[in-house]
Amino acid sequence: MFRRVYLDNSATTPVDREVFEAMLPFLTGQFGNASSIHFYGQQARAAIDRARHQTAAALNARPNEIVFTSGGTEANNLAIRGLVEANEKYGRHIITSEIEHSAVKEVCLDLEKRGFETTFLPVSEDGVVRIEEVRAALRDDTVLITVMTANNEIGTLQPVAEIGRLVRERREAGRKIWFHTDAVQALGKVAVDVEEIGCDLLSVSGHKIYAPKGVGALYVRRGVRLHQQNIGGHQERERRGGTENVPYIAGFGKACELAVKNLDADAARLAALRDRFEDEIGEKISDLVFNGRRTGRLPNISSVSFRFIEGEGLLINLDMHGVAVSTGSACSSGSLEPSPVIRALGRSDELARGALRFSFGRENTPEDVDYLLDVLPKAVENLRRLSPLYRRRDVE
Repeated sequence: MFRRVYLDNSATTPVDREVFEAMLPFLTGQFGNASSIHFYGQQARAAIDRARHQTAAALNARPNEIVFTSGGTEANNLAIRGLVEANEKYGRHIITSEIEHSAVKEVCLDLEKRGFETTFLPVSEDGVVRIEEVRAALRDDTVLITVMTANNEIGTLQPVAEIGRLVRERREAGRKIWFHTDAVQALGKVAVDVEEIGCDLLSVSGHKIYAPKGVGALYVRRGVRLHQQNIGGHQERERRGGTENVPYIAGFGKACELAVKNLDADAARLAALRDRFEDEIGEKISDLVFNGRRTGRLPNISSVSFRFIEGEGLLINLDMHGVAVSTGSACSSGSLEPSPVIRALGRSDELARGALRFSFGRENTPEDVDYLLDVLPKAVENLRRLSPLYRRRDVE
């Protein structure tokens, strides 16, 4: 039986009904500009203040440390550009990893055109940055470390708390250095606590936690100076100019509240769906490789490389059967290059091109897994029949 199964929740999530209901008043009657001092403006300002408290509570931060943005990409840009531009007198060296999202990696590469220098750290074969390599990469002019909390393609959790401690040690030794982490994929799947991590800056995004696309936030620890990137307004305590998107911010705040409320139950249910999928697909399909370690990762992501076929072809075949997955980051879709994240694990181009990401979400059911386990082996078998490499495998 044909059915629709959405398994690309790391790319985006549907808007939760409670989130939509929190947004609705500010799309209709309560339409004021939060910068206006009259009654309508006060309604909008109150909604933003409430959302700021909800977001701060989800991160164990103070409300005045939350800056609302248009999403994770802007939050990463504001964090990285804003920090190094405001503090370049202390150094022009940045440390990051080879598996960062393009919203971090491309910013670092662009800053190199302006005289900054970036060290891109390798990861282990199971997709984790080694803390000793972070320490070894530190220089006297290192001003920023930016390493993601959890990888968006393979789900591996990075040693961010250890990096936070390393940064504190450097500060205690008199160095000026800051730490940013992209927690876009982590929020709502694992606990995200800025005090436990010890970061100075942390990025989150709405559409990964059942809020709409086009809203996110940046945590900025009290006392951290940023160079403003959006010029022309005094909103967000002079850190991000532009009229606030009140309905989306209200929805984002509600989504953060729900993410904390549902965290344990969601994580357990998603991990059960993912683990059952991995256990059974490993028995049903030969010549596959799971990417990233299978412990110390997000509960909802499974990255699998299928030998002898192109991931793009398998994705299209699954889509024809109603199953939506991805070959990696949605922001890199359309690229003909093998996934740099999978390549960073030491995988061959064949395995990198044959990788699919299955990311489970709040609305997925055991019946969705049943359907996937039915259609995926058939799709792989059909595509492999067409592969000359597969037909020659026994001969070789």
